[in-house]
Amino acid sequence: MPLQLNQIWHADITYIRFASSFAYLAAIIDGLSRKAIGYAIGKTLSSGLTIAALLDAIAKRNTGGGLIHHSDQGFQYCSFQYVKILKENGIEISMSGKANPYDNAKMESFFRTLKVEEVYMSDYESYEDVLASIPYFIEEMYNRKRLHSSLGYMPPEEFEDKFNKNKSHQLVLI
Repeated sequence: MPLQLNQIWHADITYIRFASSFAYLAAIIDGLSRKAIGYAIGKTLSSGLTIAALLDAIAKRNTGGGLIHHSDQGFQYCSFQYVKILKENGIEISMSGKANPYDNAKMESFFRTLKVEEVYMSDYESYEDVLASIPYFIEEMYNRKRLHSSLGYMPPEEFEDKFNKNKSHQLVLI
């Protein structure tokens, strides 16, 4: 259980069906706030998709020491380039056991929310429809408005703001 932001990042990929094919979403969430901090949408399951999501998260967050990146053992997360980026940023690598989705339950919960509250409610005709809708849902609805019981019924962004305010007022005893 993480005790601070940027202690554990959870990563995974899901698919989104549209009229004639699929789009793929690679996403990374913070283990404490459950905020979606990096994501990328693509037409293939290439490692380039997960790398784009990882670079998005790194660009948005301070990855200082002690950060753990948790994913499954998919080839995208084991690729030379992906692992290289993690190591260059001092990020520890953690991977789920084979065929054990419970190891990454927070990501499964995020994807379930995305699908139930956005994807299954929409009738995407094209890849462009997916590109227009998914980022809006993640940024505006999920991160800023969706209440999480595990966060005291706050959205992830509000939780992070309060967490950072409280953290700056705490005394640390050594």
